[in-house]
Amino acid sequence: MSIDPKDLGKVSVQDLGKVAVLLGGTSAERDISLMSGGGVLAALQSLGVDAQAFDPAERDLSELKRLGIDRCFISLHGRHGEDGTVQGALEMLGIPYTGSGVMASAVAMDKVMTKRLWLAEGLPTPRHVWLEATQEKGEHSAAQVQAVPGQLGLPLIVKPPREGSSIGITKVQTAEQMPAAVALAARYDADVLCEEFITGEEVTCPVLGEGADAHALPVVRIRAPDGAYDYQNKYFTDVVQYLCPSGLPEAEEREIQRLAVASYRALGCRGWGRADLMIRASDRQPFLLEMNTSPGMTTHSLVPMSARAMGLDYPQLCLLIASQARLDAQPALATAVSSVPPT
Repeated sequence: MSIDPKDLGKVSVQDLGKVAVLLGGTSAERDISLMSGGGVLAALQSLGVDAQAFDPAERDLSELKRLGIDRCFISLHGRHGEDGTVQGALEMLGIPYTGSGVMASAVAMDKVMTKRLWLAEGLPTPRHVWLEATQEKGEHSAAQVQAVPGQLGLPLIVKPPREGSSIGITKVQTAEQMPAAVALAARYDADVLCEEFITGEEVTCPVLGEGADAHALPVVRIRAPDGAYDYQNKYFTDVVQYLCPSGLPEAEEREIQRLAVASYRALGCRGWGRADLMIRASDRQPFLLEMNTSPGMTTHSLVPMSARAMGLDYPQLCLLIASQARLDAQPALATAVSSVPPT
């Protein structure tokens, strides 16, 4: 299935009703969310959508009902925005929202649980070690930490399993760097994920739709100085090169798109998302790193870049995503339940 920008003519701005763009929030990615949400808000308003900003860090979500909001465009990143919590609250309020539902959001936010599902589905992802913090002190034993390089080899990646935007991540080159890397990741998450480092090219592939209708957009290839695709380079510099079209061989691009869709469907995602992958240099094998269920929409973000390569500009992309807002609980199911006579 492909997207034809002309199909956006079928999306009625009036049918969207009042849209709240959820932005900001309380996570470590608040600043990025403010940039993403600001862009989405401006784009929707430029198309005549009755849209307004709503920061859950400053206002109670119950206000959405008082304001008469018909749907929410979730531009929150990280905890309390991308992890199923806001999605669950909106389910309770009965307000449709963009992106994945409660379960898929919660699972995709947790990189360890994501890996478990992908491995169960036979999808390739780097080898990993999960360092679970002790309940008493929230710490990791020295023996646990020291054993990791022997299990995964060096270099390796240490990261918090429930954060994004490269926050708290360290590329560990020597065993002596392990304690500091684990301590940094533990500042953001009690548990720590250690992952095999894949030497090669970093790529990303957005996915739109749901179930059998989910389809991949063009692959974006990322070239960062010395492979440092970190928080600063992602959002605040222009030193990273983004190639879209990717320039990869056609067969490689198709395989990455296949894996992106398969990984998206395995997690039960819907609406939109973005799979991040590494292509191993030695044999060109792609490995899935993570699934973003509320991807960035800043001027440096990759989903708009990929959509633009297929003729879908930023405002059109925002309109398309907003038009797909819905709830986990389907009206048909709710009607069927309500019609069951009491026992």
